[in-house]
Amino acid sequence: MTFRRNLPDLLSLTAAVAVSRFAFRSHVLYDLDSVNFALAMKRFDPSVFQAHPPGYYLYACLGRLCNLIFHNPNLSLVVLSILASCGLLIVIYQFALEWFGLSAARFASLLFLFSPLGWFHGTVALTYIVGAFCSALFGYLCWRLYSGQEAFLVPAGVALGVAAGIRPSELLFLAPLYLFSMGRLNPKKLLLALAVLLITILAWFVPMIAASGGLKPYFGALFALWKMVPGKKTVFNSSPAYTVARAFTILFIYVLTFGAASFAPIAEKIRTSPIDPRKTRFTLVWITPALCFFTFIFLVFINSGYLLLLMAPGCLWLGFWASEWYTNSTLRKPAKVALIVACAAVNTLVFLAAPLYCSYRSVCQFQAELKNIQTTLPQLGPPSSTLIVSFDSHFLGFRHAGYYLPRYHVIEYPEVNMGYGIRVFTMYERDTCLVSRLPSSYSQFVLYPLPAHGAQFKQYLAEILPKLPAGDLHTVTLNGHMYISGPIADLHFLFPKLGKESK
Repeated sequence: MTFRRNLPDLLSLTAAVAVSRFAFRSHVLYDLDSVNFALAMKRFDPSVFQAHPPGYYLYACLGRLCNLIFHNPNLSLVVLSILASCGLLIVIYQFALEWFGLSAARFASLLFLFSPLGWFHGTVALTYIVGAFCSALFGYLCWRLYSGQEAFLVPAGVALGVAAGIRPSELLFLAPLYLFSMGRLNPKKLLLALAVLLITILAWFVPMIAASGGLKPYFGALFALWKMVPGKKTVFNSSPAYTVARAFTILFIYVLTFGAASFAPIAEKIRTSPIDPRKTRFTLVWITPALCFFTFIFLVFINSGYLLLLMAPGCLWLGFWASEWYTNSTLRKPAKVALIVACAAVNTLVFLAAPLYCSYRSVCQFQAELKNIQTTLPQLGPPSSTLIVSFDSHFLGFRHAGYYLPRYHVIEYPEVNMGYGIRVFTMYERDTCLVSRLPSSYSQFVLYPLPAHGAQFKQYLAEILPKLPAGDLHTVTLNGHMYISGPIADLHFLFPKLGKESK
């Protein structure tokens, strides 16, 4: 009866999430990983980062299903993000309603609706908001299990297995909560729970390995990626400064996620409602594994979506504290309403115009730059004689060059050590290969430009231009972007190890 009574309230909030995300949706594959996922929808192969390891197999499969309807990989994945956002809102509302009451449920839902980071990830083709929904749903099922409702044992195991198929890291971060929730179960039911989880994982893991060409290529690519990126700066092989920096990054992402509502914990001082210590323990088990990993192992700001895994518990507690403030504050009601509207306006402004990668302004700017390059670069030479050299970058890098100029042969700088040898990534017709020899059937190469407003392109140029014979290079500026080209014979200067092998 309670759910039915609150259904109009819930439907209105869900509709607001759907409309706000759809209205500001991205129209191109915004991030490097977005392109990886689109490529995986066509041909799944983590060994060439279609998608990047660990593969995100169920996410790619869901994208394929959506693409049967929309016939547009970006739109298909964005629709997944919008649907996941709506699902996340529903779970947050119901969870908060059961934990703290109707007022807290409304506040928690509004926090999600106006979350700058949550709003952004509901508009782009990335897995993070889908993972956040999986975490929220799994957490809700685990709470019911923890509360003694053993009928939720199997659904929770299936939910965790599916979450791992969408974002494999969720198995690491959420498994402790599953074990904690089953603490009172007898050994037979514990075995049943583990069997359900294992069967669910195998249901997607076996076809994923088959699509990847076997265990060796799959895990080889996974370990190679670990060595190239996350494994370089863990607490075990870097200075304490990196750990401190990650901790401050987490704090900043928290503020970016909840905006003006980040200060809601201040209301704890005027709280009058009692708190069940079981809810506190449950929340700590839910959030601690991920927070430890992102603090001590790996986190960079561009991957701030990782923290959306913890968005549901954040909304629950912040919504509770906000509702306590609304109930107990000595401010008059009009002043309270005005303050809530002001906080929502601040969060909206952050999403719309913040000078960060996760704002609508940045998405629009990127879309314009991508279209600019897509129409301008072909003026420098046809695909039959021109090879594109692009950089490993989240924006306007190798993946965007290869995906949005599919008739060109695109090669990624720099060469990489894949464990079994030095290789270079190449793309043609929206498909990826790893090669040990440089292409030689072209007359020139062109450096694909990075965003004109950023410093990264200048840094790359400062690194690579000294490697090339200056007299052989030709520089031209078209529509605000600088293009540098050179004869194909000089390509081996950029790829010295491959160059030696190709002679």
